[in-house]
Amino acid sequence: MRKFMLLLALVLLPWSLAQVRTFDQVKASGQIRIGTEGAFPPFNYFDAKNQLTGFEIDLGNALAQKLGLKPVWITQAFDTLLIQLNQGRFDFVIASHGITEERAKAVDFTNPHYCTGGVIVSKRGGPKTAKELQGKVVGVQIGTTYMEAAQKIPGVKQVRTYQKDPDALQDLLAGRLDAWITDRFVAKEAIKERKLENTLTLGELVFQEKVAMAVAKGNKSVVDALNQALADLMRDGTYAQISKKWFGEDVRCR
Repeated sequence: MRKFMLLLALVLLPWSLAQVRTFDQVKASGQIRIGTEGAFPPFNYFDAKNQLTGFEIDLGNALAQKLGLKPVWITQAFDTLLIQLNQGRFDFVIASHGITEERAKAVDFTNPHYCTGGVIVSKRGGPKTAKELQGKVVGVQIGTTYMEAAQKIPGVKQVRTYQKDPDALQDLLAGRLDAWITDRFVAKEAIKERKLENTLTLGELVFQEKVAMAVAKGNKSVVDALNQALADLMRDGTYAQISKKWFGEDVRCR
């Protein structure tokens, strides 16, 4: 989960010019700036042709189209996205942020665009439950709810953090980790993509979470516009089509 390159009309905004925009200002510009990581397949990542793709990219483009706006994608490291959101670099962020009380103090969230959970991934014969992680070394991506969950599991010997999930996966395969905790869809995609069905196994979910788009704190007009557009996509069948393309199922929260 890959190179930080930009697709479409990537705009590097000077910090002095960046500002948090209301939806009226966004609409007047004709463009909506969308922040994502670009390193989290199958949600947002660069493919072999360096094209930004994934479930959240398709959904973000559909939301922009529903709003009558041109999407301008900007990729940044996951742990900087919410900071830069409040500095006005993006109009919203769609990068698989689980809704947490701590994050909700810093940003506003839309309604969830999917539900998921953190799953334990290990080599066959390795730990599959939280109890079996006692005395084990666990890898997670820094700044994620998976990191928070791993740090709360009793008896874990060490929680190692990584900038990107693929780095944790590589250390798991190399034997430097006993387990990796990540999103269940990410884990399934990684195993399928790398043909690791005979090497890795999925264990239990250590927690479940609702995932939503993030908007700068207090920017109600953008939250309202995104919630309406998301509801429209769920109603007209577009959301289900995108979801089934990537997961073979409808992943909206029930």
